[in-house]
Amino acid sequence: MWEVIVDALLDTLKLFPFLLVLYILIELMEHKTKMGHPSRLLSGKWAPLIGTATGLLPMCGFSVMAAKLYEHRHLTLGALIAVFVATSDEGLLVLLLSDAAWGYKLWSLLALVLSKLVLGIGIGYLVDLAVRRGRPLPIPEHHVHEEHVHEDEHAHGEHVHEDEHAHEEGSCECAELSVCEHKHESNAVRYIVSPLLHALEVAGFVLLVNLLFGSLFYALGGGDSEAGSALVGDFMRGAGYWAQPVLCSLVGLIPNCASSVILAEVYALGGIGFGGMLGGLVANAGLGYLALFKAGELKKSALIVVFMLILGIAAGYVACAVCKLIL
Repeated sequence: MWEVIVDALLDTLKLFPFLLVLYILIELMEHKTKMGHPSRLLSGKWAPLIGTATGLLPMCGFSVMAAKLYEHRHLTLGALIAVFVATSDEGLLVLLLSDAAWGYKLWSLLALVLSKLVLGIGIGYLVDLAVRRGRPLPIPEHHVHEEHVHEDEHAHGEHVHEDEHAHEEGSCECAELSVCEHKHESNAVRYIVSPLLHALEVAGFVLLVNLLFGSLFYALGGGDSEAGSALVGDFMRGAGYWAQPVLCSLVGLIPNCASSVILAEVYALGGIGFGGMLGGLVANAGLGYLALFKAGELKKSALIVVFMLILGIAAGYVACAVCKLIL
């Protein structure tokens, strides 16, 4: 059981730096720049393309970052879907480092990356188009509040400036010192303490889920987590060719890095076809699903998960049909 706890801690620690940097960036974007507005880069016409390219990087933190950026309305829904579609977590690395023949691996990696690239960009733009036709991207209340604050500061700036000069020089210096100290204290809380607390909160949630699924694999393997993962792989291997996209897509929904590893390993061993692996890795978004549900919008998060499941199954069946025609 200690193995489960250690693995869960290591997986969470690998994610924590991404979370901390992400929350610091979010604070900077909201208070120091105007990038948080929907018309900017991450929520503009290039958003699905940027999201797909980012999701293709074989790291488990980008889906979580995308979910949190979407929560703060710095990312469009289409870009979020594009990141989720392109995400494969450690699946690409596992496939690349497997014992399969190099020709087989290179062909599989090329087909997988191209499929995810085309699907992520295409579906991302279609989703954004549908959302924008329905209603404009909502702007969070804090942006509206900040705009009013900036307008008020601009309108009363000259009046405040005159009042400051009306004070004596000594009292002015004391006032400036007090304001400076307060500003430094606020910046420290805003850009260091607050992001740290948010990152710890999400990391704790992720740790609980990692422990849950680690314990599940541990129980399935009769006290051996690797045996539990192998048991899941054997179950997938025994599924029929045309049942694999459904089964693998369901496995891909597991909010844990282990799901992408299982899919890639079983494919490399010849247990499932390319369509099954593609379906599972399209539906897979790693810990990104956890970040969505952590935001509290359960209905919207559930709809996104169902959409990803259907998309993964559809992509898997199309790939199965193409492979049957070609091979």
